[in-house]
Amino acid sequence: MNGVVRTDRAPTPVGAYPHARRVGQWLFLSGVGPREPGSQAIPGNLHDADGRLIAYDIEAQCRQVFANVRAVLEASGAAWTDLVDVTVFLTDMSRDFATYNRLYAEHFAGVEACRTTVGVSTLPTPIAIELKCIAVLPTAAG
Repeated sequence: MNGVVRTDRAPTPVGAYPHARRVGQWLFLSGVGPREPGSQAIPGNLHDADGRLIAYDIEAQCRQVFANVRAVLEASGAAWTDLVDVTVFLTDMSRDFATYNRLYAEHFAGVEACRTTVGVSTLPTPIAIELKCIAVLPTAAG
């Protein structure tokens, strides 16, 4: 079965794209950030009086992005253990990698997904992490 996946359990995409797309047994997630579903707030972001971002909490953002990925997977009929490939984008590799890597190890224990971590200068919204994932759906899904 091929199809587009959208869910209210994950933050609204910031562009004209779905949360995920099923193609046969494969599930391709769009980039998922740490915004909170519903409010679209970014956990751990601290702004000055003029609204400029002055600090962020990478641990809070990691926990939220993992929850958002899980929500999209579940809405698609997949599970955390169905992940086969994860690409992670960090805006400050030297500052955030150790914390992210520790939390990744906790959340992905038992998941044998391939992983690539890339440092980028910026992401489309004031977030410090984004995940791009591919999963294989159970044969009964669809």
